[in-house]
Order: sequence, then C-alpha cells, then structure tokens
Amino acid sequence: MIPTKEQLLAARERIAPYIHQTPIFRSSTIDAMTGAKVLFKSEQLQRMGAFKMRGATNAILSLSDAQRAKGVVTHSSGNFGQAVALAARSLGVRAHIVMPDSATSVKRNAVAGYGGQIQLCASTLKAREAATAAIVAQTGATALHPSNALEVIIGNATAAMELLTEQPATDILIAPVGGGGLIAGTALAAHHFAEDCITIGAEPEAVDDAYRSLQSGRIETNQTTDTIADGLRTHLGDQNFPIIQKLVAQIIRVNEAEIIEAMRLLWERCKLVVEPSSAVALAAVLKQPETFRGKTVGLILSGGNVDLSKLPF
Repeated sequence: MIPTKEQLLAARERIAPYIHQTPIFRSSTIDAMTGAKVLFKSEQLQRMGAFKMRGATNAILSLSDAQRAKGVVTHSSGNFGQAVALAARSLGVRAHIVMPDSATSVKRNAVAGYGGQIQLCASTLKAREAATAAIVAQTGATALHPSNALEVIIGNATAAMELLTEQPATDILIAPVGGGGLIAGTALAAHHFAEDCITIGAEPEAVDDAYRSLQSGRIETNQTTDTIADGLRTHLGDQNFPIIQKLVAQIIRVNEAEIIEAMRLLWERCKLVVEPSSAVALAAVLKQPETFRGKTVGLILSGGNVDLSKLPF
C-alpha cells in the first residue's frame, strides 16, 4: 500500500519543530561537468548529521504515550542509531541502540553523546536482530526498523518534499540506496508533490542488492559488504520494496573508485563534508551524464558523519 499525500503532509508538520529545514546548494563546477542543474539537498547539515533524524523523529512521535513510556530500541551501524538517540532525548524517551562491533568510533561516540544506551553485537544482521529482540523482551521497548517501517519512510520523504517546495521544476530526484528507506521516501515525495519528476537510485556495485531486486522482482541480499559506503550495506525490506518497485525508475551502480572521487569532489570543490554513502548519488550522475544532461537534478546528500581518521583520500 502506497502512503498517501495526506500522510506525508502530516509527517512534515509533526516533525517540523524537531528537525532542520536543510539548505540546497549549487556548484557551477559540477553543473559544467554534468551538463545539468544539480541541486544538493544537504542533509549532512541535518541534526545529528543525516536525513535519518526525519524518519526517527516521525516514528517516535507516531507512538502512543504508553509505548513511549517503555522506550524504543533499534539496531544501526551508526546514523539511525544517532537519530533515534537524539530524537528520543528530544522527546523524553529512553533509547536502546544495538550497534555492530564494526561501527566506526565517531558514530559510537555520537550515539553515546546523544544519550543512547549502546549494546554491541557481532557484525551480522542476525546478531543485530537477536539483540534487538532480547531488549524488547526485557524492557517492552518498541523496536524501530532503520529503513523498513512506513513511519520511518514517510518521515524520510520530507527531505525531498522540502526540495520540491523550493524547486518545483525538478526533473529527477536521486538518492543513495541502502536499506531502502530514503529512496522509498524520496520516490513518494516525487509521486505526490511533482508533476513530471522521476526518482533514480544510486548504489555501490559491491552491494547491488536493490538493483538485482528490481531485476528479479523479489528482495535480493548480498553475500559480502565490501564497500566504503558503510551506510548502504543493508538490503531492502517488505515495506519499502513495493514502493521502490512501483515508483523508482532505475538504479545506477557505481564502483568504489567512483564513490571516492565523488566524495573528494564534494569536499574539495563544493566544501560539502559528506560521508561515502552520500557521495554515491553524485557518483551516479557523473557516471551516467547522458541521463541527466539538460535536466534539473535534485540530489539527496544523505549524511556527513565521517571518521576523519579514515578518510579514503
């Protein structure tokens, strides 16, 4: 079932007091390189440094008072954990964050700084889900999925809604694809708030499960997680996949060198500090310029939580 325009409008109003309306930047250099008018929706400047503040806030605000009193729990490699921790603190709710032991120190420190109660586990989805289930059983907390929950997806949609409000003539929206919550929300915004705007996903070749899922018509998974774009290592879910199937035009895959080069370009030429997962969207435009030439293209820069001790350039 596709969420309605009214649901998206209600979410935007609900979360407005708790999030930033992030700016849109332009770069004449990148416009010249691509032949497109490129609009950077800068969610790396969102509270806690990523778009996920939107979905986390909407999900918690959608709970009953009784549910909030028992707290929330999520599993996250970093950004959604930070978002839940900060949103929960803003709303006076206890937050338990299950994190893989491979999570970067910058993200672990941020979760702790926002008041999240961290539980580490092995770096597998099975371990993360088991640890989350145990906390639910012990505390009665409500589990919040990072990407495969409608209230999270709807909250995520508000980033593209803002972009389309400011730039209604946008022809194409493009967003990174990991768990599918951002691309599904972006596609919903284009579907409900634009006349002739298509949505395209960008994904690392090393974890191209979403690309393969659209080809096969079923949710595919990855055998490895060997990409620098650590926020995109998860796979789609049964809530976001139907939206993606119906509303996303295509997914463009990019390799590791292309991701790093796009990240470097954003840092050096645009002065936009983004993490590798964000750079995937620009990498896709640079890889396939014929798709975007002459168009107004809105890119969702998904986050900027970078471990400065491990820059790839």
